[in-house]
Amino acid sequence: QVQLVESGGGLVQPGGSLRLSCAASGRTFSNYAMGWFRQAPGKEREFVASISRFGRVTSYADSVKGRFTISEDNAKNTGYLQMNSLKPEDTATYYCAAGLIGASQPGAYGYWGQGTQVTVSS
Repeated sequence: QVQLVESGGGLVQPGGSLRLSCAASGRTFSNYAMGWFRQAPGKEREFVASISRFGRVTSYADSVKGRFTISEDNAKNTGYLQMNSLKPEDTATYYCAAGLIGASQPGAYGYWGQGTQVTVSS
């Protein structure tokens, strides 16, 4: 079992930055791939970014490529999503997830956090 807790969300102006954290407990984080997803009201959950086991391969949705960076600190059992140049359309609840394979499909992940709200507005 892996328990995931996200933090770092909040209200930010367009063009601003936030760093989301995903603290893992229960099992060694490095044994899992990690993904970040987001869901806006009335929309389906969508893929944001993923990082493979041992952090060798990263992948991003086209909408965030060049603005968001996924990373992990295995010593702290924590994953991160650095979000720069935020836009109003980035507003959503952000979820981290852990699974055996880094993928863009939510079904590939067996463990999910509770989510953290990100609101981009002036």
